[in-house]
Amino acid sequence: MTQLALVIDLSACVGCQACVIGCNEWNADDIGYAADPLDSHIEKQANVAFNLVQTYELGTFPNHDTLHFPKNCLHCENPPCVPVCPTGASFKRQSDGIVLVDYDKCIGCEYCIWACPYGAREIDTKQKIVKKCTLCVDRIYDQSLPENLRKPSCVLACPTEARLFGDIHDTNSEISKTLKQRTAMYPMPEWGAKPASSYLFSHNSCNKPED
Repeated sequence: MTQLALVIDLSACVGCQACVIGCNEWNADDIGYAADPLDSHIEKQANVAFNLVQTYELGTFPNHDTLHFPKNCLHCENPPCVPVCPTGASFKRQSDGIVLVDYDKCIGCEYCIWACPYGAREIDTKQKIVKKCTLCVDRIYDQSLPENLRKPSCVLACPTEARLFGDIHDTNSEISKTLKQRTAMYPMPEWGAKPASSYLFSHNSCNKPED
């Protein structure tokens, strides 16, 4: 089964916020997502963050370092946000593994926000519906764009190429080959959500989740 995802190299991320700006530019006034992402009429709002970059100081002077940690939906293979949704608005697509919210079904109850262990969802206080990263699902399937531009906006905007996008289950994809060469970190594996997206460090001290 296809599972589209991001792999983010934390050793390459410089915290420039280009991915945040790129995400906002594409998503702020674009369409919403119903069962068919191109059919919904509900607009997104720029005040809902699909992508954030948080910065942390590690260690103590003079032995310290700075870590820039991008934060967005991880499109889990076993998403805890989906079964708690009373209307079926939160769903995982079988065709590509992307987790989406059907804005036409969402009632803004926020159950999915509470269920997500990664804080990847927000309530749009104006429209009273939940929104999140969609991996720019409308962009990656837009046949009017050149193939090299059919990627999430955050990937295209990153000046250091810290973000990779692709099918992690396709052994021939760049993202899959990278995961074989380097050890990835999957946040909070104890939740059993099995995040599809993951993070890379400059060292190999992190373990992959158990199958």
